[in-house]
Amino acid sequence: MKALKRLPLGSLTDRPDHELVGILRMPELTVSPLRSIVKRIIGATLALLATVVIVYLDRDGYRDANGDGLSLLDSLYYATVSLSTTGYGDIAPATSSARLVNVLVITPLRVLFLIVLVGTTLEVLTERSRQAFKIQKWRTKVRDHTVVVGFGTKGRSAVNALLGDENIAPEQIVVVDTDQQALDAASALGLVAVHGSATRADVLRVAAVQHARAVVVAPNRDDTAVLVTLTARELAPKAHIVASVREAENVHLLKQSGANQVVVSSETAGRLLGMATSTPLVVDIMEDLLTPESGLAIAERPVEPSEEGGSPRHLGDLVLGLVRDGVLYRIDAPQADAIEPGDKLLYVKKVTQAEKIER
Repeated sequence: MKALKRLPLGSLTDRPDHELVGILRMPELTVSPLRSIVKRIIGATLALLATVVIVYLDRDGYRDANGDGLSLLDSLYYATVSLSTTGYGDIAPATSSARLVNVLVITPLRVLFLIVLVGTTLEVLTERSRQAFKIQKWRTKVRDHTVVVGFGTKGRSAVNALLGDENIAPEQIVVVDTDQQALDAASALGLVAVHGSATRADVLRVAAVQHARAVVVAPNRDDTAVLVTLTARELAPKAHIVASVREAENVHLLKQSGANQVVVSSETAGRLLGMATSTPLVVDIMEDLLTPESGLAIAERPVEPSEEGGSPRHLGDLVLGLVRDGVLYRIDAPQADAIEPGDKLLYVKKVTQAEKIER
């Protein structure tokens, strides 16, 4: 794999868009190789047929070395050697009109023919320009997106959960990582990828973290998570930051650094492992709730007008908690005795087969 060109240290956000190619990578629409080849063959064939028709209609303006005029086969022969730039010279335009048509029509068709046949090479040459244009367009419009720092096991699981939300499109997720293979995998999912260390403020600025709605911090090291959270909170004071740590003793450091929520990955997995030895069915239910593609899922919805004033315990849905003014109250809390206008409910939702297919 070709190594990325290393840019000199400095603010990445001050650089023009074309210098961010290779650092910021926009998702590409995937096209199968067979379909791409067929499209190019069709384009080349159309250019060839158009040239044949033009030459045959103006066949009196061409001179054949044999002196017997141009047949349809001669027109096809001339179009082939002309578009392929072989040019044997045995057939040539003789009149002024034929030469003018060659200059104004056949020459552009020749260029088009070569572009189609040598499309792969030209595509590589134009990739940088296309990426620079996409970067410029994306940076002017990106708002309220989600930045995921680290695309390892935890980061990929977080992205899968985000993509399970029908309101979040892949292009609204930006992945920041130093591993190029991880970024390639993110791009294959249609995500925007940024190559660099999220501990650097300018890398997070390239990911437009200052305009982000949420930031998921999921690196492999706890000390890295603390530094990334500090940097992200400084750049995005209003963003909702969720961080993952391996050790519970580092939770307070993450919260002091500005994380709204902290998930202890190792202890959570350990508790599930311990529960699986004594109450395996409980673990099955937890796994079902955490996997939105199957069975049951935890979801949030606004209360309906008919539900206001009532108790969430008496609803048809299995309600786990109530959110009021951004504060979560468990179902057994006194504040959750009566539903007020503007509240939201956290409940257990049954995922239907139709929803599975849509996802």
